[in-house]
Formats: sequence, C-alpha cells, structure tokens
Amino acid sequence: MVLTSTLPLPQSVFFTREGFLQQYPVPSSPFKPCCSSSTSHHHNNNSNHRRRNHAFSLIQDSAIIACLRANSADQAMEAARAAVIGGIEVLEIVRSTPGVFEVLKTLVKEYPTKAFGVGTILNAEDAKTAINSGAKFLMSPATVKDIIDDVQDADVLYIPGVMTPTEILSAYNAGAKIVKIYPVSALGGTRYISAIMKPFPHIPMVASQGITLDSVGEYISQGAISVVLSDAIFDKEAMSQNNFNAVHLLAKSAALQGKSAVER
Repeated sequence: MVLTSTLPLPQSVFFTREGFLQQYPVPSSPFKPCCSSSTSHHHNNNSNHRRRNHAFSLIQDSAIIACLRANSADQAMEAARAAVIGGIEVLEIVRSTPGVFEVLKTLVKEYPTKAFGVGTILNAEDAKTAINSGAKFLMSPATVKDIIDDVQDADVLYIPGVMTPTEILSAYNAGAKIVKIYPVSALGGTRYISAIMKPFPHIPMVASQGITLDSVGEYISQGAISVVLSDAIFDKEAMSQNNFNAVHLLAKSAALQGKSAVER
C-alpha cells in the first residue's frame, strides 16, 4: 500500500515543530502549557497519586496509546510531533529507539499537557532513567515486579504486559493499577478481551498488538479502556520514507476513532 496525501508536506526533510504548525494551522490553545512555571512547580510537588491519575485519565479519555519505533532520534522527534499535532494525547516511545530519553525530555517540554512514556521497559534501571526523563507512564511486554515496587512512590503509571487470567490477577495484586493484554491479536483479539473482562471487570485493561484503526471501537466496546496503535499510526512504509505527513493523517484518524469509541 502506497500512502498518498493532498497535504503539501515533503517527505524527505526533517521539520521543526514550527514548520508543522505552519503546515497544519490549529488553535494554539491545545498545545499551550496548562499552567505557568510557578503553577507547574506547584503541580510537581503535588501528590504522585494526582499525576498518576492524570496519565490514566488521558489514556482512558482518548482510548488511544500511540506506540512509536524509530531508527533515529531525529526521526522519532518529527514522527512524534506529527502524531501529537494530529491529535494524539498519549504517546509511547519504544526503549530501543536511539536517543529515546533525550527525545522524551524534549517532547515533555514542548507538550507538557500530553502523556509521554517509554515502552518495552524490561528492568528497573531503564524505568528509573525514563522517570527521570519525564515519563508519565511505562509499559512492558511482561510484568517486571521490581518496576511495580519502584513506581509505588514515583510520578509514573506502570502498565505491565499480561496474557493469562493468572498473570492479570498476579500483576493487579502486586500493585499494578492497569494492565496491558499482550499479544492481543494472537490471543483472539476482541473476543479475548470480551472473555477476559468477565472475571476481572474491576481491572482496567489496555489491548496491545496488531490492532487496526477500524477495530478500535470494537475493542473499547468489549471492555478495553484503551488500545495501543503502532503500525496503524507509524506506518512502516511512511516511516521508511520519513513521510511525516502520512503519520499526521493516520494520527488524526486514530484520534477521531478513539474519541468516537469513547463517546458511544
């Protein structure tokens, strides 16, 4: 599939945030900091529970977690900006992305009202670095108990990966506030979410792996509070061509799908 677009954004050039804003005129208010520097300082000194709730609320209210894998820090920055300007509220950057923590620091400064996190975190050391870089959430393909223990008093929401009923309950009992059902498509997709929610209606679940834009609504209607979208937003062909215009359009479509699913 060859992605095309009517928007006049070249495919081979890295753009600044200002360049994107010129290409895509949007109201400035969605991207303004939520508070002044003094208020922000006060916010950082508030309870960690409040910040964790903010990340959780964005995940639930938008129904979309965009998952970004990039080949360079520059590519990650431009793809992330394109996605956020397209309407993405929650963005996960995979740990293997070069310069992931520096990219995270920059994005947190540019878009302080969004929730940025790091994915495929497998150990407590990487978790600590991500937290110090401004991550509001962490994700893993499995449950890392050391991370659950370490984030109890940190400004971060940890979303461990689980598959079976035993793993779901074990992660929740260990302190996880929310879990990621992974790999959901391989397990049966929306049918699996529907079945696994029945014994655990009190445990918030995110669906992850192989989810397409047209299936977002069904996952939410079956009980997932959010879905992780990777290739559905950061299309492999688009990323290989640095076609951030295509990323922007896919992100816009994803954000609208999420909003529609939540409002049903």
